[in-house]
Amino acid sequence: MRRLEQRVHGSTVWISAGEASGDLYGAMLVRALGRLAPEVRCFGMGGAAMRETGFDARIPSEALSVMGLTEVIGHLPKILGLFATIKRILTQERPGAVVLIDSPDFNFRVAKMAKRLGIPVIYYITPQVWAWRKGRVKFLKRWVDRLLCIFPFEESFFREHGLTATFVGNPLLELMDLGTLKKKKPEAKRVGILPGSRKKEIFSLLPVFAAAASSLVQSDPEIRFSLIQAPHVNAEWIQDLWPKNLPVDIFPTAKRYEELRRCRFVIAASGTATFECALLGVPTMLAYKVAPLSYYVGRALIKVQYIGMANLILQQRVFPEFIQHDATPQALAAQARVWFEHPEYLEEIIATVNRLPDMVGPDNATTRAARAVLEYIQAENQ
Repeated sequence: MRRLEQRVHGSTVWISAGEASGDLYGAMLVRALGRLAPEVRCFGMGGAAMRETGFDARIPSEALSVMGLTEVIGHLPKILGLFATIKRILTQERPGAVVLIDSPDFNFRVAKMAKRLGIPVIYYITPQVWAWRKGRVKFLKRWVDRLLCIFPFEESFFREHGLTATFVGNPLLELMDLGTLKKKKPEAKRVGILPGSRKKEIFSLLPVFAAAASSLVQSDPEIRFSLIQAPHVNAEWIQDLWPKNLPVDIFPTAKRYEELRRCRFVIAASGTATFECALLGVPTMLAYKVAPLSYYVGRALIKVQYIGMANLILQQRVFPEFIQHDATPQALAAQARVWFEHPEYLEEIIATVNRLPDMVGPDNATTRAARAVLEYIQAENQ
């Protein structure tokens, strides 16, 4: 690796991460690049986690916190302004590579800008085109040089469609000391609440989760709740949406793994956090709600049976899914009561999801991703 470090001396990498999970993966990638090639300078769009690494965030990812078709339309002027800024920076500074992390609705536009400027484009945390909008495969084939996949089935899918794809492993395994965490026993009557990281989903789902929680407490006043507050989430949103007379313990993202292991089960917004729960061996019910137009458009395009990544990988409905009209307080509370009354169901779920860590290995995914990025910078410097 020493020879590679010498060849990339003084180079730059633009990294574009648009939401909380992307910011987390981006921070890990910046650190890995720093270890392998300290002279490489990382800049671009990132959030608090990336900025803590010393990342030069020309654009804060908090500027991109929209979700769904109608929500994007409402923020269109601001988004177009971000694109103009990115194009100007890429044109002026010409980084050695552009790394895109998730957020395809935003990052596809960045990919076209970079490719037209002759800058190599690498997609890390690849778009889930295998699930919906498979027509986007053609876009990726034209505008992206390499895909770095974090789920094993993605590599074969993309390669079958003629793309250069590499399975690097799942970076979440690097954040979790599963051996230690799984020694922590859950509290019999503690329920986790994961309302999401975007304002729209929090305002859509947290009132539903709170109503379900209120119903459960009416049945059993000893039930307790742990709510994980995602980065960039305004504490006032939670305070306004959670009933004042319903006790809840609120924890920051940094403590989420330990606190989730305390929970008998979790009620969560569909997303990366539910896969974290699966790796931790914590049974979870998933909820998903968007604006009606976004939902009906998405329903016509989605080609997979499940929305939860754990369910997709295991190819069975291990975690219950409550989508759109089915995401009601009554349905969530009913599922919770079943789990409280039948602990053997929870044990079955735990035994099933405990297979996941071995299925999404190997370890050190971020280091492999960083090396792939440096290969492109090396080629540019030759």
